[in-house]
Amino acid sequence: MLTIEDIKKMLPHRYPFLLVDRIIDYEKGNWIKAIKNVTYNEPFFQGHFPNASVMPGVLIVEAMAQAGGILAFLSMDKEDFERSIGGKRMVYFVGIDKARFKKPITPGDQVVLEVKILKHKLDIWKMEGKALVDGSIVAEAIMAAKIDRESE
Repeated sequence: MLTIEDIKKMLPHRYPFLLVDRIIDYEKGNWIKAIKNVTYNEPFFQGHFPNASVMPGVLIVEAMAQAGGILAFLSMDKEDFERSIGGKRMVYFVGIDKARFKKPITPGDQVVLEVKILKHKLDIWKMEGKALVDGSIVAEAIMAAKIDRESE
């Protein structure tokens, strides 16, 4: 539904820190489903861990947060969205609660990131995120994000 080029218009992250490869579906103001393809070439696998490659939990949460940031942008009204893309406004990750990691993510996995909005007030978004591999939840968290005001 949305490609990496669309994603780059909304998020300032770039390699190696852009952790969302594609948006497969979303409902404005409600939920999003995204994909992160995990390959052995990811730079973090050199040290985490050399003999048993495991995606760091903090990066799994970051991937969920990035999907949530995209959802926040996509949930804006059209005029505000158009004024905000291209780096004119930033989404900041401002909180995390109840993070749980159930199974490791390893090279070759395709991670489906499912994020839904729990609450939205002014520029603050509270969201619930889940990361799934082969239909099983591997991680989940409650996250908060803030969209900053337009820069001059």
